Amino acid sequence: MTLRIDISDERDQVVFTLTGRIQAEHVSELQALVKSDFPNHTLVLDLKEVKLVDRDAVHFLTEIEAQGAKLRNCSAFVRQWISRERDEMEHRTTEQV
Repeated sequence: MTLRIDISDERDQVVFTLTGRIQAEHVSELQALVKSDFPNHTLVLDLKEVKLVDRDAVHFLTEIEAQGAKLRNCSAFVRQWISRERDEMEHRTTEQV
């Protein structure tokens, strides 16, 4: 199974509905979409139909959430992984200071 991305506009939000697997090979495409210009819109990634993620995908989700994107329907497992990744990123940042 590959990754399908549907884009919709919901008032002041641009929603990317992701279906399938998010793997390293999809991250660059997702980064390009996220960088698209959506003035005055909040970015939302709907993960309800995501069946599998890898470490690169979790790193990407962690970064865009830190930049203000919202993750909708994120599974508990992926949410825990994102929390651990965020903690590791913060730990690396404080060690560099």
